[in-house]
Amino acid sequence: MFIKPTFADANAGYEDAEFVIFGVPFDGTSCFRSGSRRAPSAVRGASYNFESYDPEHDVDLCDVPFCDMGDVEVSVSVDETLADVQSKTKRIIDDNKIPIMIGGEHSLTYACIRAFGDVGAIILDAHLDLRDEYAGSRQSHACVSRRILEEVGIKNYVSIGVRSGAREEYDFARQNGVRFYGVDQIQSKGVVSITQDSIKYLGTGKIYLSIDMDVIDPGYAPAVGTPEPFGLAPADIACVIKALAPRVVGFDLVEISPDYDHGQTSLLGAKLIREFIAAKKGVGK
Repeated sequence: MFIKPTFADANAGYEDAEFVIFGVPFDGTSCFRSGSRRAPSAVRGASYNFESYDPEHDVDLCDVPFCDMGDVEVSVSVDETLADVQSKTKRIIDDNKIPIMIGGEHSLTYACIRAFGDVGAIILDAHLDLRDEYAGSRQSHACVSRRILEEVGIKNYVSIGVRSGAREEYDFARQNGVRFYGVDQIQSKGVVSITQDSIKYLGTGKIYLSIDMDVIDPGYAPAVGTPEPFGLAPADIACVIKALAPRVVGFDLVEISPDYDHGQTSLLGAKLIREFIAAKKGVGK
């Protein structure tokens, strides 16, 4: 069951939509700052700030058939919530539409990727998230990349923007050949080059893109669950989206905790979602 849709310019019905937005207001495993359960509503509200026309891609979102199915009704159980998110995502995929999930915490990404099966995953995140379990849960947000790796395989996974993790996570990544790029590499080579390297490494035309908003420096995006300084700039994220758009078959944006700023992080999140839709529709123009 879904609750009323509200994302700006989402004027199509489900049958006609090419993109389907849905929210998942769940933060049951959050451990530093909770509150990402309020992000879907905050991001939708912020989406009304923007003009519908995107001049870079020459796309007017009013002309793009996309819909907002509202929020998935979540459970207190992370396992039950993930199962429901996977089911909803699978329905959207089976109907040949592109799912756009607004979290909620990052554990939700695993459910979306499971719905695809055969897909490459690019995760924008400040953290490795490679713990096997955290606080007694294997489905914690701190374990999401470990679960994704188990689902898609080492060669189908890349993380960009990493600058934090426990020693055992870095040991695991290095011992198993997990492909990740730190901010120092991005500064050295440039974010466009890193993105192109990631595309070549994955070697697939089907990519799932997940943006944990803590990949962005907290000077730009302070209201996140686990802020980490020395991050990327919003323009870097827009460059990644633009470069990946032709291959992206599913997208999510997670880990905004709206209570910790005056709305600027939700505003940025809404803009990135709109940027993805415009970039995807602008491909080939």
